[in-house]
Order: sequence, then C-alpha cells, then structure tokens
Amino acid sequence: MLRTEQLSLAYGDKPVVDNVSLAIPEGGITCLLGPNGSGKSTLLKSFAGLLPARSGQVYLDDQPVDQWHRGKLALRLAMLPQKPIVPDGIRVQDLVALGRFPHRKWWQRNLTTDDNATLDAMAMTGVSDLAERPVEALSGGQQQRVWIAMALAQETDILLLDEPTTFLDWGYQLEVLELLSKLNREHGLTVVMSLHDLNQAAQFADRIAVLADGRLETIGSPGEVITEPLINRVFRVHTHVTTGRDGRPFCSGFAESFRDSPTPNHHGLIHGMAEHQTT
Repeated sequence: MLRTEQLSLAYGDKPVVDNVSLAIPEGGITCLLGPNGSGKSTLLKSFAGLLPARSGQVYLDDQPVDQWHRGKLALRLAMLPQKPIVPDGIRVQDLVALGRFPHRKWWQRNLTTDDNATLDAMAMTGVSDLAERPVEALSGGQQQRVWIAMALAQETDILLLDEPTTFLDWGYQLEVLELLSKLNREHGLTVVMSLHDLNQAAQFADRIAVLADGRLETIGSPGEVITEPLINRVFRVHTHVTTGRDGRPFCSGFAESFRDSPTPNHHGLIHGMAEHQTT
C-alpha cells in the first residue's frame, strides 16, 4: 500500500536519507527507530508527500505520491507532526472537526456526516467529555488524544506520527501507544510512527525499521530487529536483551554508552546510579 524504492532525500544540498527501499504492511503498526538525525522524521514527511525525493520514489497504491492530488492524498493518509500548533482558544470539538476538511467542497459546511465522524472520532479516543474545553487547557496526554481524534475524523487508511510520545510522561506515553494499538486492532488502521524508546517499539510494533546515518539498517519483527549486536552497532550502547513473558524482546541493564570515549568518572557515575537504584 505504501512503499519506497531507492529513496533519497535532502534539505537543500544536505543529504538526509540515502537509497531507502521498504514496504509498509497494510493494517499493521510499523515503528521507525534510529539515533537522532538518522532520517526518521524526514522519511515520514516523504510518506506524506511533504518533501520531494532527491532520487527514487514513494508509492501509494503503486502511484507516486508526488502525482497524487493533495485533496485525494489527504483522504488516504493523515500525519501528526512532532509538535503540532494549537490555534488560540480553539475548543476540542472544533479542532477535531478540522479533520473533516478534505471531505468538504468549498460550498459545503456542517454536514451531518462531518458531525457524526467528529463525534465518533472523539468517542474512539476518549475525549468526548472534553468537547467544550479549550485544547490549550488540556494536559499533554489529553492534547495528544485530541490530535489523534482529528486525524481519525479525517477517515484515512494510514496514520503517520512523528514521535507521538515526545514531551509526555511515562503514563501518558503508554496511554497514547495503547490507544494507537487499539485503533489498529479494532479498526484496521495502518500506523507508522517514529519512536525513541526501544522497549516501547518492541512492545507495540508489528514491524520495526531501523535507520542509521540516513540508511535503512534493517527491517523485521521486533524479535528479529531488537538484538544486542544491532543496539551496539547502531545506538552505540551496551545492553542486555531478554525475552519477556509476551515473547517480545526487552532491553535491560543498559551500561555505559561508547558514543564518546568513556572516562572513569562517566563509568563510575553509571554504576553508582545502578547501585543506588537497587537499594
């Protein structure tokens, strides 16, 4: 449904993504992992047709994304950026209703189908009781649910999210990821998102694509991808990978990073923290 072939992307003269070919499974959850600057956000933008290819191509239903009419593309996929901007004073229901814009002609306003889709999206994300609240007055987790509701009101097959758990505390992170998992299971929504947390990706993803220095390092199931050699090589961190009760990999016992040359003080600090946590 959504795939790239030998895709390279750049900002001006600066190359960011180099020769990436991958296919996004329909009806699944795909996570993009990689260090900062590895090209995750840039790749998501290209999926949404927001960044032209330097070479290669992004395809949706075997048609190049850059050949899709923007209105029709918006009926197939929705994207939530890392830091969406909340319009001043807007209420929750009004923000969610903005997701209906691709379905409207210029002469159409407040159609019953739009109202129903807006109400359904709020119900699915558990924000119906917040309908009259200003979005800016909500907590970070609540705001993220509202943004997801807006994307659902758009009624697309594919939802792209750039680090949807950024700036959220741990409880809200799990709340958002569990919501996305539920929407995937119950409504068949194809989810593609970038994450930083390896264990969250291992827990919620069906497929994981790892980027390093703009290149696709590997793609596969969590068990195939989350391995000690890969984490060592790509993230330059020593860790221990075990298998949880759910059969998925789990990273534990992170030791010192060797991204820079370790120093005795750095090494001692990490072990001191570990000793403190076990007391």
